[in-house]
Amino acid sequence: MKRLITILLALALGATLFAQEKPQPLSDSLYRSLAATPPMGWNSWNKFGCNVSEQLIRDMADAMVASGMADAGYQYVVIDDCWQVDRDAQGNIVADPERFPSGMKALADYIHSLGLKFGIYSCAGSMTCQARPGSKGHQFQDALQYARWGVDYLKYDWCYSDGQNAKAAYQTMSEAIKASGHPIVLSICEWGENKPWEWGEGIGHLWRVTPDIRACYDCTFDWGGVGILQCIDADAELYPYAGPGHWNDAEMLEVGNGELTWDENVTHFSMWCMLAAPLMSGNDLRDMDYKTRQILTNKEVIAVNQDRLGMQAIRFMKMGDQEIWAKPLADGEIAVCFMNRSSQPWKLDYNWTNQTMYFARDVNLRKYNYTVRDLWQHKVIGQTKDRLKAEIPAHGVLMVRLAKAQ
Repeated sequence: MKRLITILLALALGATLFAQEKPQPLSDSLYRSLAATPPMGWNSWNKFGCNVSEQLIRDMADAMVASGMADAGYQYVVIDDCWQVDRDAQGNIVADPERFPSGMKALADYIHSLGLKFGIYSCAGSMTCQARPGSKGHQFQDALQYARWGVDYLKYDWCYSDGQNAKAAYQTMSEAIKASGHPIVLSICEWGENKPWEWGEGIGHLWRVTPDIRACYDCTFDWGGVGILQCIDADAELYPYAGPGHWNDAEMLEVGNGELTWDENVTHFSMWCMLAAPLMSGNDLRDMDYKTRQILTNKEVIAVNQDRLGMQAIRFMKMGDQEIWAKPLADGEIAVCFMNRSSQPWKLDYNWTNQTMYFARDVNLRKYNYTVRDLWQHKVIGQTKDRLKAEIPAHGVLMVRLAKAQ
């Protein structure tokens, strides 16, 4: 009898170990259900580059809570490139032991203890963009390791891709995540070079549509960096591809970085919300000034981004440097953004009833009267039965929300 009990215990232990090594894969439907609204969080790259550490990430997680960012909806704390230094004898990815002495599991546990989620970075190539170990040939091993650590979000880059097919490479990591049994949002970061919007749905949950962003309003660099306007224009016609679980990524936010003016920062944030783009802040959360925090935590503007309908705004009118964008919302409401690209103020005098927003089926400006609420002034500024008159500053916007008047 003792021998039988011993055998049964051994079998049970073996089954447990096997189950640990062979996790229950995620179903495709569960995987696709992740990121039902555009992900919101913080990423280390724009401000800190390779200068990342365990203490920095803990500080940012603390600041996300203390600053009100978490309360506004931000949840992912993402370490970008340079956290990894090697692979061990078994091929497992190794975090920098000097910069991350407690290890990634302990860091993830700390972030989770704050009610936040933990994100990490890797690359589909043999090396990352900063020549650290990439994931090529180790996709399933890495995904399993990330699952053990408790990673919730993976930004997956495209440097040193060595002639791979982009769709196939990202599909491999997608399957590896599903096989790990752990729900991880996959951010496809191949800069829009292979039109990921045409194949990314179901493989990843968001895909970059632009080169790297820089903290400038209108600029293009020879090496590929671009400004806010360039990101907006790259995303403008991609609205058919966006929706719950699959988003066009217009790049990380530069609000609070560089020499952007107040109006340029407001335009940057407003348009990312109109475009249903992921909101990944890239500034130092520990010392935000009042204006930066005011922009990043504007809940009325964020609500447009996080609207459950999941539609991306359409640029339905362009008059030189003056543009009108509209984003249908749930419950028959609509967000409208008057965007002034000019270096001169725009003296707006707008007749709502002259325009038909044909893509917003539940909105009829000729039949019904709507209240017009300014989402930056946080007040109703009129109704659609009246003309809208306002002065929009250079490089600025007027962002409003229309709701049927009672």
